[in-house]
Amino acid sequence: MRQLISLLVLLLLFSGADAFPFTGEVVRILDGDTIEVLHNGKAQRVRLHGIDCPEKGQPFGNNAKQAISSLIFAQEVTLQIYGKDKYRRILADVLLADETNVNHQLVKDGWCWWYRKYAPDNTALEALENEAREEKKGLWIDHDPIPPWEWRKSTR
Repeated sequence: MRQLISLLVLLLLFSGADAFPFTGEVVRILDGDTIEVLHNGKAQRVRLHGIDCPEKGQPFGNNAKQAISSLIFAQEVTLQIYGKDKYRRILADVLLADETNVNHQLVKDGWCWWYRKYAPDNTALEALENEAREEKKGLWIDHDPIPPWEWRKSTR
């Protein structure tokens, strides 16, 4: 019985149109790693997979939001979906028409951290973060930036 319930829960989480890649216009930027994309006439909240940008009110938070906004606001993007998070946001890689991976670009430009907790085997994000750190890009100009997961804990 427990296995059947677990299977039903998984099917509910990954069923429907949200489980498949889709293309839509970016209609809102909430912060550096959360956006809304229009799909079937409805704005879908999307959390960029594998990255964690500084929060609103945190140093570099506005920079991260501006960086993603200049890359994708009002643009058609394709979402490569991983599922949903505990807040029911779609977890996805965001791709531009030229196939630029926005998640990767934000890490490469130094506006966020590779989120090891949720993408532990993503060697591409790891390499991009290391490169940005070495080149002191974006938030890495700060000699000791506070990761957002630590900052969130200190503000609760």
